Amino acid sequence: MAITATGLQSAIWNNNLKSIGLLGAYPFLIMAIVWAASAAVGFVTTPNADPAQINNLANMVIAQYWPIISTIVIIWFAVSYMFHTKMVRKMSHSHPVTRTEEPELYNLLENLCITAGMTMPRLEVIESHARNAFASGIDDKSFTVTITRGLLQSLSKDEVEGVLAHELTHIQNRDVRLLIITIIFTGMIGFAAQVLWSQVRYGMLVGRRPSSGNGKNNGMIILMVILAVLWIGYFATLFTRFALSRRREFMADAGAVQITKNPDAMMRALMRIAGKDHIPKIPSDISMLCFENRVPFMGLFATHPPIERRIKTLSGNTGYAIPDLPQLRAFHAPRVEREEALSPVKNPRENWTTRQRLKKRRTNNPWY
Repeated sequence: MAITATGLQSAIWNNNLKSIGLLGAYPFLIMAIVWAASAAVGFVTTPNADPAQINNLANMVIAQYWPIISTIVIIWFAVSYMFHTKMVRKMSHSHPVTRTEEPELYNLLENLCITAGMTMPRLEVIESHARNAFASGIDDKSFTVTITRGLLQSLSKDEVEGVLAHELTHIQNRDVRLLIITIIFTGMIGFAAQVLWSQVRYGMLVGRRPSSGNGKNNGMIILMVILAVLWIGYFATLFTRFALSRRREFMADAGAVQITKNPDAMMRALMRIAGKDHIPKIPSDISMLCFENRVPFMGLFATHPPIERRIKTLSGNTGYAIPDLPQLRAFHAPRVEREEALSPVKNPRENWTTRQRLKKRRTNNPWY
């Protein structure tokens, strides 16, 4: 059954509404963490603690300190908003490229933006053998599409076009903005937990001395309780990020097909990327933004739907047969019978990009 533009737009609206609902819970979640930490401190410090007393203490803390809490949140968000582009570039080890440096790639992205009727984002490249890409940013001035050198040299031109269209769809749907905001909020809670954990470890080392008394022991118990509350809140924010990350990929795949009108190339791109997506030395926050991330977060939670499922969903929604490529054998898919179907690229590593223009500049490029 072919996917319609109306159906896709409705799915995008539903996705955005659910995502906005998740994000709207973040300020309340932060207040809830502070309330729970205050209640936990009250429980530890008050002998024969009365539940009503503990509740009143936690409510008093929120009522008295909410302006300070709100100010800290606003400052953190403002700093992240102003410098998130540089932070992402630093964490991903990417560098910006211009039309002069990468004319074919730049023109390809520009043409897709014209087709989609959107402002062209910045373009950056990661010098890595990995095959991956991601979009980032919060507004039209900061939206960026980043792509790895390995993907450019391993995929054909129409397959790269599908990947770029996928990332542009993330920008169009504004789920990139939503995910960046979740990273900011999650980072704030994680940072607080890490700082407190450093204090706990220091206290545990110092607490081994004979001079440690009951007061210090009580203080350590309070820190441990607050730390436990912070980590619970941190993982609660992570679950919302996982939901956003998994749900957005199907919408972006469908949007890429809508822009390029080439579902075959999109499916081939997924196959060529499968198993070769890992970019070394990047944090999990960047991996969650990527086109594909086969490594679960902390080895426990999947951040992306399986590629097999994404390919089968594209095939089912568009009515196109799954291409017959060697990478497809793991999916146990039927062979393509249509004579007009695009055949596998004979030389997928054909260098259609102009990386020679920057050969002298990029002395650490692993391809040289």
